[in-house]
Amino acid sequence: MEAVFVHGALVRDGEWWWRPVAELLFERTGIRSRAVELPSCGEGDQADVQAGLIADAEALRSVLDAVDRAVVVGHSYGGTVIAEAGHHPAVAGVLLISSYLPELGETQAGIMSAEPDPVTIADAGGGRLAVAGYDSAGFAARFLHDADPEIQREGWSRVTAQSAAAFVTPTSREGWRASPPPTSSARTTAAPRSSCSASMPRRRRARSSSPPAITPSSPGPTSWSPRSRPCSSDEPVPHGSAVSGTTRHRAPQSC
Repeated sequence: MEAVFVHGALVRDGEWWWRPVAELLFERTGIRSRAVELPSCGEGDQADVQAGLIADAEALRSVLDAVDRAVVVGHSYGGTVIAEAGHHPAVAGVLLISSYLPELGETQAGIMSAEPDPVTIADAGGGRLAVAGYDSAGFAARFLHDADPEIQREGWSRVTAQSAAAFVTPTSREGWRASPPPTSSARTTAAPRSSCSASMPRRRRARSSSPPAITPSSPGPTSWSPRSRPCSSDEPVPHGSAVSGTTRHRAPQSC
């Protein structure tokens, strides 16, 4: 058994974000971890500024092809990647951290647009989007306020632009339905402005109780302007997050 981590939007280097949890998980259970490199964030051999949700889902499936059994952990946008990846025989379970259960035809942009106090993203050129209105100090104050200065600097250095296709591509699979009922992790200590509203867990519970079924579809194109659209708000990244129900400290956050 291994843990496979899929990071959120507009950051890179999932291995770094997941490392403290990976080390603790291995120390306590002997379970090893892997982090998926998302092409839409400029990672991996298939990095491409035009790569979007489909390429990210294929990257996840490639990692799963290399393991016998895995629990797939998705943070924020990572949950949408897990959905689009569909069923894979190696998946023993799914753990979602401040993430989503997108239904067929939903887009990441559409899901996030309804969140309270969203982070603003804007056109970064070349078909990419990036967080807007932040410098290192501002980003740390909102997302990494209780992390030490070194982690704040390291986190800011891993913020990146991402292909707009990751946000506007409608999902064609519901991979979370093809797995055991997902566990949704949401912090009760989150700041009041957190996007993890009370309605999100209720929506997840309702969906996870639905009968398992995957019905691939081919939705038509979606029109969406990248300018100043909202991104996922303050959602914890698992850099020191909960393992086996034990919270070590509040995690840094990202999209």
